[in-house]
Amino acid sequence: MRLSQSLSILLLGGASIFAAQAQTNFDIIPKPSKIILATGTYTIPAHVPVIVSDEFQEAAQLLTEHPAIKSLTVEVLKKNKKAPKEGFRIVKAVDADNVSKNAYSIQIDEKGLLLRAWNVPQVINGIYTLIQLGYLQADPGKIAYATIVDEPRFTYRGLHLDVSRHFMPLSFVKKYIDIMAIYKFNNFHWHLTDGAGWRLEIKKYPELTQKAAWRTHTSWKDWWNNGRQYVEKGTPNASGGFYTQEEARELVDYAARKGINVIPEIEMPGHSEEVLAVYPELSCSGKPYSQGEFCIGNEKTFEFLKNVLDEVLTIFPSPYIHIGGDEAEKKHWETCPKDQALMQKEELKSVDELQSYAIKQMDVYLQSKGRKLIGWDEILEGGLTEGATVMSWRGEDGGIKAANAGHDVIMTPGSHLYFDSYQTDPRTQPEAIGGYLTLDKVYSYDPIPSAIQGDKAKHILGAQANIWTEYVPTTEHLEYMVFPRALALAEVNWTNKDAKNWTDFQRRLQSHYKLLQDLNVNYYRPSYNVAYTATYNAAKNNNKITLTTEQLKTDQIRYTIDGSEPTIQSTPYTGPFELSSTGHINAAYFQDSIKIGPTLSFAIDIHRAIGKKVTYNSPWSGYPAQKDSTLTNGIMGGLSYHDGQWQGFTSPIDVVVDMERREEIHLVAMNFMQLIGPGVYMPGEMEVLLSDNGRTFRSVGTIKNDISDKESKLTFKRFELKLDKAQQARYIKIKASNTKKGFLFTDEIIVY
Repeated sequence: MRLSQSLSILLLGGASIFAAQAQTNFDIIPKPSKIILATGTYTIPAHVPVIVSDEFQEAAQLLTEHPAIKSLTVEVLKKNKKAPKEGFRIVKAVDADNVSKNAYSIQIDEKGLLLRAWNVPQVINGIYTLIQLGYLQADPGKIAYATIVDEPRFTYRGLHLDVSRHFMPLSFVKKYIDIMAIYKFNNFHWHLTDGAGWRLEIKKYPELTQKAAWRTHTSWKDWWNNGRQYVEKGTPNASGGFYTQEEARELVDYAARKGINVIPEIEMPGHSEEVLAVYPELSCSGKPYSQGEFCIGNEKTFEFLKNVLDEVLTIFPSPYIHIGGDEAEKKHWETCPKDQALMQKEELKSVDELQSYAIKQMDVYLQSKGRKLIGWDEILEGGLTEGATVMSWRGEDGGIKAANAGHDVIMTPGSHLYFDSYQTDPRTQPEAIGGYLTLDKVYSYDPIPSAIQGDKAKHILGAQANIWTEYVPTTEHLEYMVFPRALALAEVNWTNKDAKNWTDFQRRLQSHYKLLQDLNVNYYRPSYNVAYTATYNAAKNNNKITLTTEQLKTDQIRYTIDGSEPTIQSTPYTGPFELSSTGHINAAYFQDSIKIGPTLSFAIDIHRAIGKKVTYNSPWSGYPAQKDSTLTNGIMGGLSYHDGQWQGFTSPIDVVVDMERREEIHLVAMNFMQLIGPGVYMPGEMEVLLSDNGRTFRSVGTIKNDISDKESKLTFKRFELKLDKAQQARYIKIKASNTKKGFLFTDEIIVY
């Protein structure tokens, strides 16, 4: 496939500003440390004679990915000979160049093009800047005179790909690598094994690819809901696939040429249902389809895992090997005689320590082979060996704990870096597992949390985004979920924190939609949907309304506050506005006087419970939102339960609002959401009770749920009780049943 510090653009020669802008496009992502434009244009020849330092010969071949370069001839610069003053040159830096060890510099002027760096990885980064610039130009063979000096903020810049849930062909994985390279990612995390399928040939254990790589249903969801069985290769309608060792080596070499390290993941001790289906003797029960965790007390388990890793190590030269270590269901170990015997022998006090024992065994083994272990943050449970690296996915807490303890960390929190989450209104999107992650939220991420202690920040190696494929069955769908969010992460990892600017990134991104089209990437197109936030101001007793869109221009939004449908004549949105009363706002995006997006419709409540104290007779669980103030802060939740306004409960809801004095109650309501993928359901019913003293309550009505628990699309319902006759009360109790025993999410108690 053909293919940063603040951006400082100094246009030399003020009279030529417009000329320089007209002939070139420097909307580079990720943003370089420094760009200085000058007057003049360099023409890149279709057939490039390039002069290179000896160690950069192979890297120079990447220039053929530039859209204007058809071929090149390489002249190797002899040692100790100065580079010529003219031509297309890629040379090793010297001290006098003032180029830092992790940087590259590009000088384009009347003498030609000069790329300087100390080492191959930096040269590759510079070459991909040139390739990207080629795609950005109207004429890829012409580029303005410029100086670029650039280096990354983090050494680890990663993207993940789960090929277990849905197998992806090798040709696509190469395409994935191509796009990663152009945006300067340098680590590809290949999730090769999991319960849904084993994807790598292991010659010592042929059953892994003869059977564990094939299943009864193409769709993971269908397979999951229909017995989760594996079948022999060649069985009619069998679905799956695997990579031969030769194919895996081919990919490793392909990625290495582009400066990308391939990290294999072999799951252990959990997420191993497929292994234990064909080798049940490695489970606690000895029976197939009975568990997903290896029996740690069985010596044959470690024999198997070490044999597998021995073959993996011959394929992947990566310094890192990922062993998973997440989500092990440890109950089997509590009753397994072999595990209990091992715990007694090693004086292990808990099954957490038993898992830690297993991780340490694999860590020691990998270290003996000159490699480093990476695992998900669960490997911290029970203690961790000194050399292990933690990949923090359950938020940042695991990463903070590990870094402060002196362990290297790669940040990959689900809140900001799980690309299997919805990226816009879930009601308009293909089904996903859940979550809500917009492009701007990815861009807002800082991999170094404030809780990292002083010099421990050096242990944050960088960040990685993960794409799990339970609900991503095709390569086209995968591209749709990853891009352009991956471009936002590219800048998070590369550009200095104080140089990032969302508005500027959004502007530059417009150029990259064409680039992604040129690369035949099925990226997510920015929607014309309008979204809102409403912030209640207690002092003014009003709401400040902010309208946003994924489009670059917000002034194309038109809105009304009286519930009428917006037209091109309606009020243009120029910035946040205030409402001092209850209203119904409609807003939509217009282009060339034509409404081209759906109408956003929402009510603004200034209700009587705002600011009132809430007593929680049943506690929230996992999702505190704004804690005690959540349900009466006057702010409605948005499209995601991650937005800090939806409070989550795993028990039935039982809360009491103190209105501070007896009030006349006409209406009580609460909003709920349903998204069954992650287990979020409507309550079975909501009951409202009133009291004068806060001790004895009288029921005044119940609202039954009418939303099917099979409705998989994101759904909202306002459970509203209107009293036939107003009643006096000081205390309002609301009880909501949790019939499905999943999560209940609610965002506000509304009282009139």
